[in-house]
Amino acid sequence: MFYDYVKIFVKAGDGGNGIVTFRREKYVAMGGPSGGDGGDGADVVFVADESLSTLVDFKYRQHYKAERGENGMRKNMHGKNGQDLLVKVPVGTIVRDDTTGEVLADIVDKDQRVVVAKGGRGGRGNARFHSARNRAPEIAENGEPGQERWLRLELKLLADAALVGLPNAGKSTVISRVSGSRPKIADYPFTTLHPNLGVVMLEPGMSFVLADIPGLIEGAADGAGLGHRFLRHVERSRLLIHLVDMSGLTELEPWEEFAVIDRELELYRADLAERRRIVVANKMDMPDAQEKLAEFKKRIGKDRNGEDYQIFEISALTGQGLNELMYTVYEILQDTPMPEPAKQDDTKITVVTAAPDFEIKEEEPGLWRVTGEKVEKLVIMTNWDHEDSLRRLQNILTKIGLDDALRKAGAQDGDLVQIADKEFDYAE
Repeated sequence: MFYDYVKIFVKAGDGGNGIVTFRREKYVAMGGPSGGDGGDGADVVFVADESLSTLVDFKYRQHYKAERGENGMRKNMHGKNGQDLLVKVPVGTIVRDDTTGEVLADIVDKDQRVVVAKGGRGGRGNARFHSARNRAPEIAENGEPGQERWLRLELKLLADAALVGLPNAGKSTVISRVSGSRPKIADYPFTTLHPNLGVVMLEPGMSFVLADIPGLIEGAADGAGLGHRFLRHVERSRLLIHLVDMSGLTELEPWEEFAVIDRELELYRADLAERRRIVVANKMDMPDAQEKLAEFKKRIGKDRNGEDYQIFEISALTGQGLNELMYTVYEILQDTPMPEPAKQDDTKITVVTAAPDFEIKEEEPGLWRVTGEKVEKLVIMTNWDHEDSLRRLQNILTKIGLDDALRKAGAQDGDLVQIADKEFDYAE
């Protein structure tokens, strides 16, 4: 089954907790703090795998969680770091943050690695807080939470050339004749419901990848049918092979079919209409095909460079002209560069600006909620079993101005303040 769009959840590993311990040896008086740091949490890493051609695996597993770091130990021994979670994805995968729509990665190279969720830092043990002023600190940090997020994965096929055209133009028959691909073929619209890839082998050392893009319809650029999902696979192709039905048995005339696809490509992405293209007149074995082709050439005019379109006559059914067409496609590809990376397209990307340290909201009279990545992380990483750790937290919150901000917002003695999963009594 071919899947080219999925949504998944990833959670990097939390950092391990630092601990509070002191050296306790028979002949070592006042041994000092010896609590080790926690290990770092593991990252979630996407790895490009050329053997994959679909996102189907993500339909059966949608949650991915990496290892947390081990807690620190006595005698200044650090906890073990979590082992990164490697997740294989097909080459051609675009990774977006599902909340913001931001493109996080465009995975186009074999074995390319991308960290999509960063593991949390291990908390520091009390040995790290030893100083001349505090020789016996009872301070330790909990591990930093690992990053978590919903991701949207979109697969864009990596093909050298793409067959485009209206349903029943003959694209599936062409790819079945020139490559090892065996798509379902029948005489009704939308036989092909997903793209097919085939490798065209001409001679030893002469080959290219050809994609059969499912039939587009008018309105595809606006999402009609499965327009956006089909058009997405055209973006990476260096050459477009535009098939037009010359049988005279279709609802639209050949030049009208040509205009529909031409318009949809331009509406979806302006540069697609400028992409190098050859026009292929298919079903030339039909009785009225030559007459239709002559009228077609008169009506389609010039290409965007003011030149006549390069038109090839074939019959995908009988094989007429296919060999010459494939050799021409190979020659054109030799001097046709790769298109710009997909992440530089016209897709709107939400830019997330840095937030202030905290925000204060009165949930109800006498109940205040404080939010913000920095302040919430401080609370989560505080070790609540030791008074020194709590005192350190209070000092930091005062330094960043939380006490003053609550007072200005109208907090009164005895009000309840919530930060992360903790509650505090507010006092002047």
